[in-house]
Amino acid sequence: MDGDAARAHPMWFPPEHPLVERVRGICLPYPEAVEAISHGRCTFRAGKRQFAIVGVAAQPAVLFIPDESERPVLLERDDVFVPPYEGAYGWLALRVEAGAGDWSLLAELVDTSYRRVALQRQLRALDAGGAGAGGA
Repeated sequence: MDGDAARAHPMWFPPEHPLVERVRGICLPYPEAVEAISHGRCTFRAGKRQFAIVGVAAQPAVLFIPDESERPVLLERDDVFVPPYEGAYGWLALRVEAGAGDWSLLAELVDTSYRRVALQRQLRALDAGGAGAGGA
């Protein structure tokens, strides 16, 4: 990231942050999952599409794409909220910290999010026992 980009997008949760490290452990086992910095945040992608984003400004949270049928129930939880920008595109966020939060729920939500954006070959690899679900 060049200097201008770093100033435009402060990194609240850089790659070495404990929260990012824990989320990385959940996300990177998925077939062809990669980590990338986008708009000053660590993101996890299946191919070109993001399935998890760490942080909402300075808030320790992980953004994910929920199953639409689960969205109303998730929004009843105190630790789930609609993030300011990505919320318009269907994303939700779960408040978690490296040492606290519902990490088993997060692993399930990341699994759903990955499945929502993954390519067919990635889903076949996942369902064949490739990885994923439960790196928490």
